[in-house]
Amino acid sequence: MRIDIITLFPEMFAPVMGESIIGRAQKSGAVEIVCHQLRDYAFDKHRRVDDTPYGGGMGMLMKAEPIALCFEDICEKLGERPHFVYMSPQGRTLNQGRLRELAELENICILCGHYEGVDQRLLDAFIDEEISIGDYVLTGGEIPAMVFADALCRMVPGVLTNNECFTEESHFNGLLEYPQYTKPSVWRGVEVPEVLLSGHHANIDKWRKEKAYEITLSKRPDLIDKSS
Repeated sequence: MRIDIITLFPEMFAPVMGESIIGRAQKSGAVEIVCHQLRDYAFDKHRRVDDTPYGGGMGMLMKAEPIALCFEDICEKLGERPHFVYMSPQGRTLNQGRLRELAELENICILCGHYEGVDQRLLDAFIDEEISIGDYVLTGGEIPAMVFADALCRMVPGVLTNNECFTEESHFNGLLEYPQYTKPSVWRGVEVPEVLLSGHHANIDKWRKEKAYEITLSKRPDLIDKSS
């Protein structure tokens, strides 16, 4: 999978996306993340990509043409049109189900908004999907883009050691993950559940499913409603 990111701050991504699992995935070739400086597609000597909104109001809006030129350049280099996502608090809230669907794509482009947003004409003409990471507003789309890219990349074959690394996690099957324990078997007087020490895999699987349901019912009953 290749992920192209259109941003005013490409230098923000390398310290995060270049480390740990995602960094190793890039080195192995399982994923490719390419950041594009939007100002490179500006017209004036100041490399401005924003202007005042028609009708008045606070703040500035990102102009349509630099974004369009950048995206068209990406399309030309790829030889095809990637799925174009705009990180926006107005978008559909990201969830594991949508990530599973998007992980099937080969090319995704992410637009990081800034200021008061983006000229609506660009969104109408180019954007395939708006995605939000929650019902709140941040100073820019870079952090949401990192969240989206990280969650997406780990679904790509070859990024994690095997599929069970994510199929057993919270939200993948509509439930939260069961409790997990590591050594020592007794910590400050609290013992690991006996079933986990039994070696009986059928009983362990049964216990994990029951606990996953109990935890989901306790912490996120809304997920139970959605899955039923």
